[in-house]
Amino acid sequence: MDSFSLPEKIDRPIKIACVGEAMIELSFAGDNLDQPNIAFAGDTLNTAIYLKREIKNSAEISFVSRLGTDEFSTSMLAFMNKEGLNTNNITRDANKLPGLYSIMTDEHGERTFNYWRQNSAAKELFQTGGEIDFSPLSDFDIIYYSAISLAILPVNVREAFLGWLADQRSLGNIRVAFDSNYRPALWSGVEDARFWTEKAWKNCDIALPSADDEKSLFGDRDIEQTIKRLNSYGANFGALKRGADGPLPLTPIGELPQFKPAKKIIDTTAAGDSFNGAFLGALLVGAPIKEAMLKGHDCARETVGFAGAFAN
Repeated sequence: MDSFSLPEKIDRPIKIACVGEAMIELSFAGDNLDQPNIAFAGDTLNTAIYLKREIKNSAEISFVSRLGTDEFSTSMLAFMNKEGLNTNNITRDANKLPGLYSIMTDEHGERTFNYWRQNSAAKELFQTGGEIDFSPLSDFDIIYYSAISLAILPVNVREAFLGWLADQRSLGNIRVAFDSNYRPALWSGVEDARFWTEKAWKNCDIALPSADDEKSLFGDRDIEQTIKRLNSYGANFGALKRGADGPLPLTPIGELPQFKPAKKIIDTTAAGDSFNGAFLGALLVGAPIKEAMLKGHDCARETVGFAGAFAN
């Protein structure tokens, strides 16, 4: 499968919602804990920003989440707006705060994380006055989310969210993009994570898996087994990310382009998120999947050459 089709009868700029959690990021160089760099990030937020940078004004990119009313939340909104994201569908809760995480990188750019998100406002996304409410998503053509987005939601909201996506897809109203970002600490166990991730794979139009995540979660013996399993769910369009080796399409498309290695690796944070953003951006302006994979890979190559989630 070489191309992607949007919902029919769109007579305005495409509207894309990236759904998830924005967090405060404390990053440290090596083991020096005295002077952290403070920034804002989160997997779907990172993708939203790279998507906006790629697609520019050809589509409206919104981040859909919930924040507090504290100074950090206000600064987050200012940061998102500066990057060109629409933040009209971010609700705020005076009794909650944004999540916080720390990140330390070793000499190879590999990362170690710690998280403090027990009081995160994003955990109450789509919940209003005790009721589940997906009206913030009602005006979008494409919904992008990840397994992290699912994991932070209460089970009843998670189930309702996947049901709402399935209903809207069946009506032809939306297309769904999904990344299975696997974070074991967010799940009660591997079986729980597998259950919900499988449900999500069976309900998406653009699949954005990572080989490492899929192997960790499902125990696939090799890339071929991963792709076969994803295809069995109906996930036939998208790209399997393999880091420096470059992505593979989920169905054969002939000869693949050459994927160059990164010139330098300082920090692998957001490598997959940046790939997703550039890949989606290229697709949505009409590029064939080969070109979109190259765009995504080149964006990730650049991203890992900078500290933090965003290339300067």
